Parts: sequence; C-alpha cells; structure tokens
Amino acid sequence: MSVTENSQPVIELSNIEKHFGAVIALAGVSFSVYPGECHCLLGDNGAGKSTFIKTMSGVHQPTSGTISMNGKQMHFSNPRQALEVGIATVYQDLAMIPLMSVTRNFWMGREPRKGLWPFSYFDFEKANSTTMTEMAKMGINLREPGQAVGTLSGGERQTVAIARAVYFGAKVLILDEPTSALGVRQTSNVLATVDKVRKSGVGVVFITHNVRHAMAVGDRFTVLNRGKTLGTAQRGDITAEQLQDMMAGGQEMADLEGSLGGTV
Repeated sequence: MSVTENSQPVIELSNIEKHFGAVIALAGVSFSVYPGECHCLLGDNGAGKSTFIKTMSGVHQPTSGTISMNGKQMHFSNPRQALEVGIATVYQDLAMIPLMSVTRNFWMGREPRKGLWPFSYFDFEKANSTTMTEMAKMGINLREPGQAVGTLSGGERQTVAIARAVYFGAKVLILDEPTSALGVRQTSNVLATVDKVRKSGVGVVFITHNVRHAMAVGDRFTVLNRGKTLGTAQRGDITAEQLQDMMAGGQEMADLEGSLGGTV
C-alpha cells in the first residue's frame, strides 16, 4: 500500500511562486509530503531547490500560493514559527560547534534545567542519557556523550542533527543535500538514518542532485528545473535514468544529442 493512500498530507504547498524583484525564482511549484513518506526533491544547481525549502521552512514568504499543515493553511513570518508547528530543517552546514560536546550540540538552545530559577543549572544527567539513547536509536553508538562533535565523521554529525530534530518533535524533516560531501560508507549511514526516521512516521523532504541516493530512500520524486516542477513520480513508476534525464532538461538534452549526431 502506498503511504499516500488513506492519509492526509502532513504538509502541502500549492502553486508556490517566489519573486525577488523582477527575478522569478519559483513559478507555481506544488509539493506535498505524507506521514512516513520520503519525498525527494531533485534538481541541478540553480533549479530553485534552496529557495523552495526556505519558503517551506519560513525563511522566505511566498509571493503567492498556499502552505497547509494537516489541512490547515499556515503563514510563517520566520523559521521559528515553522519550527513550532513541526517543520525542522537540517542544512548542509549543520549549524554545529565542533569543539563542543555531542550533548551540548544536541541540546543547544533547549537545555534541560534542574532547580528553581535563578539557581537552576544544566541537568547533565538527563541530557547525557537522552543524547546517548536518541543517537543509539539512529544506529550511532557514541563512546561518550561528552566527546566533541568535531571528532565525529560527517555522516555521524548529520545523524546528530537529524536525531535532534526528531527528538524535539519534527513532523516534517527537511534535509538539504545531506549526502553531498560524504564518502560511500558515511552516505550509507545517513541513508539508513533517513529510513529509520521515515519508519517512525515523520515526513521527510530529501533535497538532492544525486539520483542514486534519491532512489535508495525515496517514495516519491519531484524534479525542479528553473523554478518549475517537471513532474512527480511514485517509486516503481520511474527509473534512475529517466530521473537523470528530467534533471538534465529532458527534451532539450534529446535535441542536443540529435544535433551532435550522438550522445552528450
């Protein structure tokens, strides 16, 4: 059974346009994510992926179009408002401090406290225990919660950011090119983490330009090109080669091949 059957999208964006002066960055993009679904958003550099996810997460406000959460129309003035309703974004830079511990990075800005104000203090026992437990759920067994984030691999740091978002109530998890700078083994670990998150019921938006990585975890695939949606396909209805062709421009590439008398 498809994840889209008998369920309502946890988030749905309809006919989203975003203009920056005379520049049209998004020209009527529609996109939805269901609970427990990994919906991959693919496109080459300049396709509009970054603008779209920033619009979804409250960084940008759409020029026109609507954003709905569980059928209720939403208006986000800033990322904090989007985060409060469960839209969490893990960007490529991860926003972590390498010299600080995994625990400190996991709880940054949301530290559990003990005691009464103004004499309250950081509850290290709870923070460390929770960090170890949540990381283990994602398949990462830390030596200790006090180890510096900078000692972790790129894939493990991605997992810290993902585990943090899920623990703090993400209903929609937006992953911005999570595998772009990783090796084969680290990429495999991150893709396994994405699968765990999806199976927990969280809707995942997986932004990538790597078709193989998208095919490994995606349930649906949407391709952006120059701010427009070229199409959305279900797993099993499209091949990696077809996705790659759509990203490359589809008919434009076929015309170019014909004019050159061979393959491009």
